[in-house]
Amino acid sequence: MIFETERLLIRKLKLNDLEPFHQLESNPKVLKYATGEVKNLEENKIELLDLIARYDKHLNDFWIYAIERKQDRKFIGTLALVKDNIDDEIGYRFLEKYWGNGYGFEVCKATITYCKQKGIKKLVGYVVDENIASAKILKKLNFKVVNHFISDDIKLPESKYEIIL
Repeated sequence: MIFETERLLIRKLKLNDLEPFHQLESNPKVLKYATGEVKNLEENKIELLDLIARYDKHLNDFWIYAIERKQDRKFIGTLALVKDNIDDEIGYRFLEKYWGNGYGFEVCKATITYCKQKGIKKLVGYVVDENIASAKILKKLNFKVVNHFISDDIKLPESKYEIIL
């Protein structure tokens, strides 16, 4: 386990996460504001194996963790912590059936605490402007908008948020 919240466990991905990971990464609604690209089962298996292998790589700068509900140990989404040589970025995705339960706010709030404990000084998040729910979460957690632009991959207006920890 990496850290936990009242209702959630954040842990490393494992191969038996493949089925729910595939559900997550093959749902166009989940990916609408992310990559926009759904993948087939084999592509998702390759990606999952790559993400798992990264845990042991020296100087890894791309951490994707599983988000699991404590009550039933169900995989419900992923949390990303990404270093791009300038900023430490937070990102998350949830299976559609778990939307609207406050999990996004809960995991983001706990990630801020976790990052403070790790000595991280600033977190950023990139949110497509149409994604009102994610923008509300970051604003509620005191992230501030620092830039507006058109995303390279999905060509939609996007905002960069940051919080100083």
